Amino acid sequence: MHSIKAKITVMTAAFMVIAMTVATVFGISAIRRIGSRSANQILLLLCETGEKNLDHYFESVEQSVDMVSAYVESDLDGVDDAHLQAHLDRVSEIFNKLTYKTNGVLTYYYRIDPTVSENVKGFWYVNLNDEGFKQHEVTDISKYDTSDTSGLVWFTVPKSTGTSVWLPPYITDNLNVRVISYNVPVSYKGRFIGVIGIEIDYSTMADEVNHITLYENGYAFLNDEKGNIIYHPHIDVTALKTQPKVPDGLLSDRKNIHYNYDGVEKQAVWLPLSNGMRLNVTVPVNEINAEWQNWSIGITIAFVAMLVVFILILRRFVGRITKPLRQLTAVAEQVDAGNYDCRLDYDGRDEVGTLTRTFNRLTENLKAYIRDLNDLAYADALTSLHNKGAFDICIKNIQTQIDKPNGTLEFAVCIFDCNDLKKVNDNNGHDKGDIYLKDAANTICEVFEHSPVFRIGGDEFAALLLERDYRDRDELLKLFDERCREKRKSETDAWERVDVARGIAVYNPNEDGSVDDVVRRADKNMYEYKWSIKEKRLKSQEDN
Repeated sequence: MHSIKAKITVMTAAFMVIAMTVATVFGISAIRRIGSRSANQILLLLCETGEKNLDHYFESVEQSVDMVSAYVESDLDGVDDAHLQAHLDRVSEIFNKLTYKTNGVLTYYYRIDPTVSENVKGFWYVNLNDEGFKQHEVTDISKYDTSDTSGLVWFTVPKSTGTSVWLPPYITDNLNVRVISYNVPVSYKGRFIGVIGIEIDYSTMADEVNHITLYENGYAFLNDEKGNIIYHPHIDVTALKTQPKVPDGLLSDRKNIHYNYDGVEKQAVWLPLSNGMRLNVTVPVNEINAEWQNWSIGITIAFVAMLVVFILILRRFVGRITKPLRQLTAVAEQVDAGNYDCRLDYDGRDEVGTLTRTFNRLTENLKAYIRDLNDLAYADALTSLHNKGAFDICIKNIQTQIDKPNGTLEFAVCIFDCNDLKKVNDNNGHDKGDIYLKDAANTICEVFEHSPVFRIGGDEFAALLLERDYRDRDELLKLFDERCREKRKSETDAWERVDVARGIAVYNPNEDGSVDDVVRRADKNMYEYKWSIKEKRLKSQEDN
């Protein structure tokens, strides 16, 4: 111990022990924070993806019923039996076309209030066995007190509230099937006429929720705003006499919640759904912690091994070893701060080099995983356009901008719908239908080349017109119609004759309460344009 070598060795070894201990604690602490934040982000991202999928499904049901509702309001021209019966026949045909594209629809109906007509009751179509919709005998509403909202909820609740409404799960009349439904009241000249609506199979919603899983024991479930569990993958809610409640703490306004259930500590994230429900994604905390704990153990072992090596060959390699350790600490801090683009250059063939390469692979894998999640979440696989999720985010951003004090923005929304896509699919195959959709997308992008274009449904697209395209919108619409006419005339194959209906709506701050109002108006204008073109073509065929 009297030699300088021994003193330097002891002093340097003591310093290295202290330094590496500090580095180990810091690394473990940083990885713990990173692991915790990553788990929170993954939980939230999974919940957001599930929310978008469920909301997209619910919104497709709402859109179908609202489209029928808009048609009903415009078509209803009298309440005598003859007018009502003719009106019902037309509405039934429209309903059948729209529900064909909506997954999981069990029934659709249009019921007339008995006080309006004793003879014309409406219609009720049912598809129990996936054999197609068949007309079913309607429930005799006259036997019920329609002012009492505890019975016939699909009829009495929208009649009582006078507004469109999603109803929580219930057993549908005469079919003994558990459903949820979306219902819209119908009025004529201020008088309540009846209710139109769609009932969707409870199991369809359950399948969507069952697809949301995380780690080994993570799952998702639904509850209403009062805390009643509506669907749970591990609880048969339909078999219970009373609906179970969510565990204490899950009704908190905080989005990220820690709670205990059956003695297991869990972490959950929830988001509201468009129909008033809450989507909860939950996972045991020990599964979240397992990943960073394993990393911590691995790093601790690696640091101990390196310490032994450093003591044996301290004088020769002390400078070489301290440099990559400093770099590792700096990179760990950057990763902890959310910067995944940093990279370590040390490539030595020792434990630090192994740790460095592993750390680089970890950051690369994290970046790739985030990129893949973004691609899956916001890109349409067929057309390479932005998808419905990206459209929703764009709408929210615009809404935020116009909601700002003195916020002003000139924009328009254009909705597109591909005509006769079903015929192309049925007659020529879905591969030709895909070609049709790609050509339609290319045509839209070519004309509205300065605007973001989205595929928001199977055969529906949307474009957001700003600045230059907003100013030239009238000329662009004419050019688009001309391109479609040229396609129809010049191409011989059905899947190459692009035939797209379009509708545009310009944002008016004095009339539009939200961007969604502009989207709905554009959608309505598209369908009006679609019907006008169809009528013109039918008339032209009759004249010829």
